Amino acid sequence: MNFFAVLLLVFSILFAAPDAFAADKKGKAASKSEDPIVVMETTKGPIKMVIYKSEAPITANNFLGLVNRGFYNGLTFHRYEKGFCIQGGDPQGTGQGGSDKTIPLEKSPNLKHDSAGVLAMARTSDPNSASSQFYFTLDAASFLDNPPGYAAFGKVTEGLENVMKLRKGDKMTKVYVQGAEPKAKGK
Repeated sequence: MNFFAVLLLVFSILFAAPDAFAADKKGKAASKSEDPIVVMETTKGPIKMVIYKSEAPITANNFLGLVNRGFYNGLTFHRYEKGFCIQGGDPQGTGQGGSDKTIPLEKSPNLKHDSAGVLAMARTSDPNSASSQFYFTLDAASFLDNPPGYAAFGKVTEGLENVMKLRKGDKMTKVYVQGAEPKAKGK
């Protein structure tokens, strides 16, 4: 094969192949290889979730930084709303606490509250007040996408049945990035 034939073959593979990492036909985010999987061991069983670092880098990096510090280990879920959400991530366990920083609202058009198992950041009425509290949706909640909205940044990939069993007072025993050693509790 001559040089030009090889070059043509390489370009046709690179540019003619569909982008496997683009949004799917329904506009939902497709996971990219750099999107990590977080494992959350809870009193109701394990939950695995993809963190869409490629779609929501600020929000994902905030959450992953807290995971890597062991921040969530031992915290409780402090809010349960049947058919809506289960919320955790408050070190006080009251819904009033957070980490040592807040982040700006970051919304991606490909990340919607369109089903059970969406992972998103909780916040106050200030759109730029998200800190450490997060929630899992228990059903579609598209009204959360209305302006200003809430930052969805992940999706349950395994253990949705465990998410659905969580209630106020249940605990996150260990939360870690898959393939990384779980950290001890640290705020």
